[in-house]
Amino acid sequence: MNSISVAQIIDSVKDLPTLPAIVMELLNNIDNEELDMHELAQKVSHDMALTAKTLRYANSPYYSTMIKVTTVQQAISLLGLTTVRQIVMTAALTGCFPENNCRGFNHKDFWRHSNAVAIAARILARRLKFNVDVAFTAGLLHDIGALVLATCHTEAYEAALAQRQELHATQYETERQVLGIDHAMVGEALAIQWNFSEMMIKAISGHHHPEKPGLGFLATIIHVADGIAHALGVSITPDHAPPEITGQSWESLGLDQASLDEVLSEAAAEFEKLQDQVEV
Repeated sequence: MNSISVAQIIDSVKDLPTLPAIVMELLNNIDNEELDMHELAQKVSHDMALTAKTLRYANSPYYSTMIKVTTVQQAISLLGLTTVRQIVMTAALTGCFPENNCRGFNHKDFWRHSNAVAIAARILARRLKFNVDVAFTAGLLHDIGALVLATCHTEAYEAALAQRQELHATQYETERQVLGIDHAMVGEALAIQWNFSEMMIKAISGHHHPEKPGLGFLATIIHVADGIAHALGVSITPDHAPPEITGQSWESLGLDQASLDEVLSEAAAEFEKLQDQVEV
């Protein structure tokens, strides 16, 4: 057993680069509808790598504007503040974790899944009158612990991923059996290290078991969004044991069958557009 202690995890997240200041500001003001568009464009433009990645996403088929986007300001004008805020967040996170050779872990697949969960969370949030930016960001970040494991504990994580098929278990269950910890615990440690809000920390730590008391509604939204992304088969990597959505989660969202069918149909259409979009 290649067990990893919580102390080792805390040490490894301390060594990771922090998110750019502009992204931390966006996270801290995620429910602020009054964000100054010009100020946001200016701040993002000060970070050349972030600007380049933001513009690449803005020009991808997923966002398909008729005009080529050449500045962050133009991206905001064409796509709207909410969308550009989400693009900047995606661009910054992919930049923090360069691709490495962890066998069994596919970076493109990881980001495709994370984006899919973010999109499903946004669709659910809109119907539930919940903040769509908060839901999208939590969806994007929900599995961030897996990236930490792939980046900082590569050999141990390779060994765990190699056993997933023979154990016929979910990734989460395999991590617990083989490593003694799981990506939700690791994600929680990173979220604390990066000073995320309490609600975001709970959504990341509790997205596999949102029924635990005190986790909040966002954890349930992410849990259901995760289940939708797995059910609709966004990943290229075969899902030997997809996580199941708990009955309690479905019930607590209070959506009837017709609403759920509409959510699934909308998510399926969005995911199809997503397939060619994710570049790491």
